[in-house]
Amino acid sequence: MTTTAPAGASAPPQPEPSAAPPAPRRRSLTGGGGLFVLPFLAFFVLFLVWPVVQGLWMSLTDASLALRDTEFVGLANYAEAFGDPDVWSSLGNTVFFTVISCVPLVLVALAMALLVHSGLAGQWVWRLAYFAPYLLPVTVVTLVWTWLYQPDIGLGNQLLTSLGLEPVGWLSDESVAMWSVAALTVWWTVGFNFLLYLAALQSLPVTYDEAAALDGAGAWRRLWSVTLPQLRHTTVLVAMLQVLASLKVFDQIYILTKGGPNGSTRPILEYVYDVGFTGYRLGYASAISYVFFALVIVISVVQLRFFRQEG
Repeated sequence: MTTTAPAGASAPPQPEPSAAPPAPRRRSLTGGGGLFVLPFLAFFVLFLVWPVVQGLWMSLTDASLALRDTEFVGLANYAEAFGDPDVWSSLGNTVFFTVISCVPLVLVALAMALLVHSGLAGQWVWRLAYFAPYLLPVTVVTLVWTWLYQPDIGLGNQLLTSLGLEPVGWLSDESVAMWSVAALTVWWTVGFNFLLYLAALQSLPVTYDEAAALDGAGAWRRLWSVTLPQLRHTTVLVAMLQVLASLKVFDQIYILTKGGPNGSTRPILEYVYDVGFTGYRLGYASAISYVFFALVIVISVVQLRFFRQEG
């Protein structure tokens, strides 16, 4: 049985729409948050922006450690840099080192992470052994490997001699010296990439691997078709960081070989150091630095676009 409102009765009052919540107020940089940002901005401008601007201006002058007065020379330093064969040879050494060091630094780190993640006994021992070299300072690393590369008493030539092979001039042979530096670099820095891969493996969901195993996929098929595709973004990160780090190589080469023999291992940053602090030509050294800086920017942009397309 339904009831109807009597004639002439007024309709029940409708609820009024609730008022919209007030928009959050934005704080200006002059508020409390801006005060916390100001110290960072001050250091950023003082130690990054100002040196970049000062170095750019210096590259347009004939600034020298041997002269007090400097003159504006325009793009003369850049023109000289593009025509300097030592710039191109040292740049070629840098690119060659980047290629021969980045590939193993990615692949070896991935293999190490997969071995540890597979459940080897004594997990902490393997993790410590793989990561410990990365904690060593460059002087200690180069000192150890200098003894390993000694032509007469070094462990490398002793192993070759015990196998009936001829000893190798690890640091004196122009065709071998850069490979020796790359081997040192891989042993020293691969631990950082290993940690990145291991962290990525530990964060992967196990459901995909279990589903593939139930479908009859073997260990290699699961690795190739399930695990590695999920590590694509980590591989992109590792590759980009490693390329940029290898392009800036300086310390281990300068201590180990000082660019020798005959300049076969001299990277572009060591040539900048030699020109600026040995030849006293700060203006010309600054110009070479900015040419190299532009090259690094181009390589970074190309990497970003390439990996975006691959992703």
